[in-house]
Order: sequence, then C-alpha cells, then structure tokens
Amino acid sequence: MTIKTVHYINQFFGQIGGEEKADVPPSVVEGAVGVGLQIEERFKGKIRIVKTIICGDNYAAENTETVSSLVLKELQEAGAGFFIAGPSFGAGRYGTACALFCREAVKKAKIPAICAMNPVSPGVDLAKRDLYIMETADSARDMKNALEKIVSLGTKLIDGSPIGLPSEEGYIPRGIRINVREEKRGSLRAVEMLLKKLRGEPFITELPMPFFDHVPPAPAIKNLKAAVIAIGTEGGIVPRGNPDRIEAHNASKWKSYTISGIDSLAKGEYEVAHGGYDPVHANEDPNRVLPLDAARACQKESEFASLYDSYPVTVGNVTAVRSAEKYGREMGEMLKRDGVSGIVLTST
Repeated sequence: MTIKTVHYINQFFGQIGGEEKADVPPSVVEGAVGVGLQIEERFKGKIRIVKTIICGDNYAAENTETVSSLVLKELQEAGAGFFIAGPSFGAGRYGTACALFCREAVKKAKIPAICAMNPVSPGVDLAKRDLYIMETADSARDMKNALEKIVSLGTKLIDGSPIGLPSEEGYIPRGIRINVREEKRGSLRAVEMLLKKLRGEPFITELPMPFFDHVPPAPAIKNLKAAVIAIGTEGGIVPRGNPDRIEAHNASKWKSYTISGIDSLAKGEYEVAHGGYDPVHANEDPNRVLPLDAARACQKESEFASLYDSYPVTVGNVTAVRSAEKYGREMGEMLKRDGVSGIVLTST
C-alpha cells in the first residue's frame, strides 16, 4: 500500500528563492517539489507525497505555532500516514523548523516522521528524544547520503520494523537506553574492554558519557593600559528593528554592530531580541546588558588603550552547545584578527 506523505521544505529547496525570500509565509503545493521528487522516487512506490509545505526560514522561526498548526491541519486533511521534513543539513532556522514540525507530527498527529540534519543544528537537541533524526554533513553536498538514510529508516518506520542502533541505522543518538541480551555477562565484557584500553586497541564503550570541554583560561593581559578591549553579549541587544533577524531562541547566527563614536546605548535605538528573559529593563536601558557606558568611562580614565569599534552579539536562549561553540570560535577569530586583546562578554 502506498502511504500518503506530506513534505516540509524551506524557501530555498522549495525553489522560491534564497535569503531574500526568508520572510515568505507558508504555501501548500499539491504533490512533490524539488528534492521531494527525489525522495518519492527513492521510496519506489512505498510513499506518495501528496502535499508539499514551503515556508521561509524567518517566517517559520518567528511564527512557529502558526506554521505548526498549518502542518497538523494539512496532515489531517491529506489523511497522511507519514511526514518528512528537509533534509536541512547544518542550517539553524531550517533545522529547528524541521525538528519541531516532525515532533508535532509524532506527538500530536500520531504518525511516523523523519528529518535529517547535521549534529550541530539546534534542531537536534529540541527533538532527538521524540523522533529519529538522520545524521548528515553540514551542507547539501551530502544530499545523496541524506536521502539514502531517510529512505532506509523511513521504510522501517512505515513498516513498523525494529530499529537498530544509531551506528547501524545512521540516526543521531537519542539518549535513550534499551535492554538487550548479550552472550557474555557484564563483568566479562568490562574486563575485555579494559584490557583493550590498556593495550591501546580500539574498543566501543557500552555507556558513552557526555563530553564537556575543559577550556583553559586565556593568559592574563600583560599590559591592560595598552590593550584594545571589546564588549559583546549573548543577551540579544540589537539595533532597533533587529535588522538581521537574530532569533529569540535557538539562534542560527551571530552578528557584529558598530559602536564607533557612541558613548552609550540610547533607549529606543536598541532593543532585546532575546526570548529568555523579561526585556523591559534592558529595553529601558540597553547598557544594563551591554555595558557600553561603563566601558567608555573606563576608557576615558585610561584603564585600557581603546575600545573595539563594534560588538558581537547573539542569543544564548536554548541555543545548541555546538552552535554556541561555533559562534564563539568565529567571534574570537574576528577579534584576534583585528588586534583585540580581550573581551567582556556578558550574559543575562
């Protein structure tokens, strides 16, 4: 039996346009579009994409509930038994939308759903415990591999077949432990693993532990009086109107804005893009989160040589750790390239 399927894609893969079309509201097209045609063909008659939902990345990020409701409505009206989103690879906004809408399909529409993205995508942490997210590289160069994984595991989901381990099926580990039978008891397996480790031989642990970076502090600035200091924040202080549309949560980007010739962030000229704290006091005085006024006072008192003429900013609200690490590296590279000695990076 052919399963009616609904497919979600963004404005780029929906062949509407690039970033200039990121604000387009959702539209529903009968049948498969773009990459959906390849997906449908690879399933070899097992599914038929009856509807394709196309939505701009910015619109989806800023109107999540509206688009979620539309997805559920289209699933119901189509009598769909399967939902596919993406693949989104390393995209932040697109990945978040794919993960959230798949989660809605699984939890509310009660049908199997699948998406595919890179582990750095903020969508992974949002939904990996609720659905299977196939692991991909960070760009569409990995399209062939992504589609093969979607079809392989998607077929099992539709058929209700047993799902193997992440290493066997190609999905991102979900953090869920299941009981399995082994020929050898645990003590023997533990000793064998220890001996392999002592001999320097490869082994696979049965209980992977979460990895947390231990970041050594940077060396102290030797001569603060001669230093170039920067200020920055993950508190989402942006120019009025949020010109680059930094998301209120799961930020897919960071930006840098000039403070050259500015002594204080004026009320009404800057605003809070962060969705994780009450913005009233920061909108009243943006210097409470990004202390430009205090930095200028220190500069005038010759506490340091000069203040860097722009500030990096993003939103840390439920942003994936890997994304935050990426933004931090990129900020650091920019500052180092421009001769900055150190940065005061504020939170909320």
